[in-house]
Amino acid sequence: MAVLVLADHDNAHARDTTHKTVTAALQLSSDVDVLVAGEGAKGAADSAAKIAGVRKVLLAESPALGKGIAEATTDAVLALAGGYDAILIPATSAGKNIAPRIAAKLDVAQISDVIQVLGPKTFVRPIYAGNALETVETADAKLVATVRGTAFKAAPEGGSAAVEAVGAPAHAGRSASFVSEEVVKSNRPELTAAKIVVSGGRALGSADEFKKVIEPLADKLGAAVGASRAAVDAGYAPNDYQVGQTGKVVAPDLYVAVGISGAIQHLAGMKDSKVIVAINKDADAPIFQVADYGLVQDYKVAVPELIDALTAIGK
Repeated sequence: MAVLVLADHDNAHARDTTHKTVTAALQLSSDVDVLVAGEGAKGAADSAAKIAGVRKVLLAESPALGKGIAEATTDAVLALAGGYDAILIPATSAGKNIAPRIAAKLDVAQISDVIQVLGPKTFVRPIYAGNALETVETADAKLVATVRGTAFKAAPEGGSAAVEAVGAPAHAGRSASFVSEEVVKSNRPELTAAKIVVSGGRALGSADEFKKVIEPLADKLGAAVGASRAAVDAGYAPNDYQVGQTGKVVAPDLYVAVGISGAIQHLAGMKDSKVIVAINKDADAPIFQVADYGLVQDYKVAVPELIDALTAIGK
């Protein structure tokens, strides 16, 4: 059984999600190849080649792949699909855009958000906002699946796979084209890869209050900043901060929830965190049901005291 992993990368490096998807792939087969699709992505290919267990890295480069347009990436994968029994893709925003297209073109049923590999055709995935787990067995000849990175350990480095150039689509087709992008630059860790996340909810009341309360605590802890959907919908935080069923799924070592009630949609995105700390003045807030440590107190009092305590111990 041969497995193709579509790399998640920034052209210079293969991201942690790629390492974790390789871990899932190695549970299916020892024949695991990685496809790096992009433009000027040799650095990412060399990075992927160092992942332990990878047989070889396929590098597809063209201007059409430079902006990660799903149609072009799909064509790059389909050109190689005939040589593989399974195609695994990290369950990122981009991956969730690409995988269904590949599955549709191959006329197979996609398996989404794999969190456990039970066999070459059998997998476990969450349903009902993570409140239940479903065991899925596919009868399709070819497997297309997205892998939830928070459920797998990252494959270590130490590999020395060969990097091989392959053909790449010259254009993305008539259905899509790149228009523009707005890149948010931050010195904080990337949300889905951060070891510590500090998130704020609708209780903060305004964008100014969110920035005043959440960001200093995050900076003190060296954490990424997250938000509930309610906070994002209210305009307190940008969309890329959203944690939850319709946002990003995180599983940091420490998750601090400030003013978040704990709706099941939010819990679906963070309940696998190793340690959860909740600060909320409502003692009946659902967030306390999953929290390892809960503080029933107004955040306006609790957060400044926490920052002062961290400062006192040299943080």
